Amino acid sequence: MNDESLWFRRFEAAATAANRLVCFPHAGGAASYFLPVARALAPDVDVVSVQYPGRQDRRGEPCIDDINVLADRVHQAMRSWSRQTLTLFGHSMGAVIAFEVARRIRRDRPDQSLRLIVSGRRAPHVHKPERVHLGDDARIAAEIRSLGGTEAALLRDPEVLAMIMPTLRSDYRAVETYRYAPGGPRPCPITVFTGDRDPHTTVDEAREWEQYSQEPFGLKVFEGGHFFVSSRSAEVLAALAEHFAGAARGAR
Repeated sequence: MNDESLWFRRFEAAATAANRLVCFPHAGGAASYFLPVARALAPDVDVVSVQYPGRQDRRGEPCIDDINVLADRVHQAMRSWSRQTLTLFGHSMGAVIAFEVARRIRRDRPDQSLRLIVSGRRAPHVHKPERVHLGDDARIAAEIRSLGGTEAALLRDPEVLAMIMPTLRSDYRAVETYRYAPGGPRPCPITVFTGDRDPHTTVDEAREWEQYSQEPFGLKVFEGGHFFVSSRSAEVLAALAEHFAGAARGAR
């Protein structure tokens, strides 16, 4: 299996689309989380979801608990892609990975048409001391439940909990030990999606992404907590559709 087929999943065909959206899941998440996005945007947008090791059809592979290593691997898997217009979209941990991939793309392909949408995550330099990954299984499960993600219901089953806990712990270790390394140009225009009641990211912390953005910068605040992308899915999908409609208008 080549790198591209290992790392990326397509749920809807959009072979002739001029724009490609690359989706990066949250901690504990998998490529299938973005199935509704693919269904909503195809065939006008080629939606590609990243599949990290250690989950679903990659469950037998060891997890990667380092954001920079994950970004390197995803970037490597993109190298054979054409110069299609790219938008990277990441939620929570996925926002950090998408940002680091965008930096690598801009370093190696400065003429690549590129945009970044980060969701549910404070700006890279806004560090908070978080130690969830050092807690016991009950502590990690409690954190997932408090955020209300799609994995929360699965944690009621002890067998499922035991199966997914190594992936959750690895992902939390990756994002909690990540430190932004300054340097390089601003990678591209950035749009931020954030929930107005996210316990991990205030609106002001989300606005701090502006210092990493080329023009134009955008901030869209949704009603909800950390997983507003699920609770307000129709609004998020509409915002993504508007992003691509705006890109099409700009291209004319």
